[in-house]
Amino acid sequence: MKEGGYMIKKKSRIPKFKTYEEEANFWDTHEFTEFEDELEDVEIVFELNKPRDETVVLRVQREIKEQLDKLARSRGLNLSTLVRMWMMEKLQENLKRPKL
Repeated sequence: MKEGGYMIKKKSRIPKFKTYEEEANFWDTHEFTEFEDELEDVEIVFELNKPRDETVVLRVQREIKEQLDKLARSRGLNLSTLVRMWMMEKLQENLKRPKL
């Protein structure tokens, strides 16, 4: 639609959300296909074969592994990612610490 040389943007039927919970509730009761005319194509690139330089095998008691796994999932991570993050944090702390 053009009016006076300007494009008039059609008002979206998808509401503006104040919280993620509000948005989740909306999409729980609606299908995205109801809004196909408002959606834009996006390009998504997946890197499926991330190179891993080295592997470290670490043996821990089952209870510790289960606790780590539960904590990782509560943060939206997998166990391996959580442990790798902690190792990097600890390494950085030790590298900054003055040598005795």
